[in-house]
Amino acid sequence: MKTLKDVISLKFKTSESEGVIFHGEGQQGDYITLELKKAKLVLNLNLGSNQLGSIYGHTSVMTGSLLDDHHWHSIIIERHGRNINLTLDRHMQHFRTNGEFDYLDLDYEITFGGMPFSGKPSSNSRKNFKGCMESINYNGNNITDLAKRKKLEPSNVGNLSFSCVEPHTVPVFFNATSYLEVPGRPSQDLFSVSFLFRTWNPNGLLVFSNFADGLGNVEIDINEGKISIHINVTQVKKNRIDISS
Repeated sequence: MKTLKDVISLKFKTSESEGVIFHGEGQQGDYITLELKKAKLVLNLNLGSNQLGSIYGHTSVMTGSLLDDHHWHSIIIERHGRNINLTLDRHMQHFRTNGEFDYLDLDYEITFGGMPFSGKPSSNSRKNFKGCMESINYNGNNITDLAKRKKLEPSNVGNLSFSCVEPHTVPVFFNATSYLEVPGRPSQDLFSVSFLFRTWNPNGLLVFSNFADGLGNVEIDINEGKISIHINVTQVKKNRIDISS
């Protein structure tokens, strides 16, 4: 396809912070990739560059944040030549692509939810999308409906299900005075903890545990927006370890 205008719209929800939402590329070096990076939406677009390097078409725009909240988010991309309107949840951002070309040449398949492995370094470092999409529309084509009715040819859809499965995670909300206490595991020489969290507060205690037999303790907290880990061990020379990230 060689298009001067494009309109792409869809809705998605996910609890993953990384993933390719859709991708298309062509033999002339043109490409369009919409993906999640660090729970933000990133659109990469190139309408063409020349081999001399004097015309550089790569354009990258980032919008939104915390999009891995497992709520529905809507995206509309409207392109007319080099003019782009990118709308995320009714918030529109207007920009112009770099370079001098107006047409988007996509000779290969357009893929939703991932990108085919092309051997390029960019393709194997990107994660496939994990979550739900609905109302996928590409230049007037209802992709969701066509995929469900198996009208897309050629098509390699893999393991798609046409229902949205809710995640099995159960969130816990803490106010300023609440905490959750669980029994320890005596006679274990391994301490391991993992969790996801989200907060607007820059300070707060996340995890605290005393080791058995007075051997010390471990503390994980947020300090001015950074994670701090403090490990106190009473029986060794270097008895305190502090890690901040």
